[in-house]
Amino acid sequence: QVQLVESGGGSVQAGGSLRLSCGVYGYTASDYSMAWFRQAPGKEREGVAHIDSDGSATYPDSVKGRFTISQDNAKNTVYLQMNSLKPEDTGMYYCAHVMGWIPASDRYKAGKYAYWGQGTQVTVSP
Repeated sequence: QVQLVESGGGSVQAGGSLRLSCGVYGYTASDYSMAWFRQAPGKEREGVAHIDSDGSATYPDSVKGRFTISQDNAKNTVYLQMNSLKPEDTGMYYCAHVMGWIPASDRYKAGKYAYWGQGTQVTVSP
């Protein structure tokens, strides 16, 4: 069983920055995939960053160059640094985890992840 706890959300003006944290608790395999998703009201959950256990990171075009995912294995924490925030980045942000490797085509499919945090709200005002 894996527990995920997000923190770091808040309200910022457009152009600002936030850093989200996701604490990982419980058993986790040496090979795993983690991702950050976001969900705005009335919209589907959208993947915004992915990282493998070896540290390889990928991003969709919507956030590439603005968001950075990283992990601190000593602290069992995954981070999402968000810069140049835009109003359309507003939403509830969730971290997600699954044991094992996920092919590139599945990395932003919410159904592929077994564990989810409770979410942290990010609000970006114009």
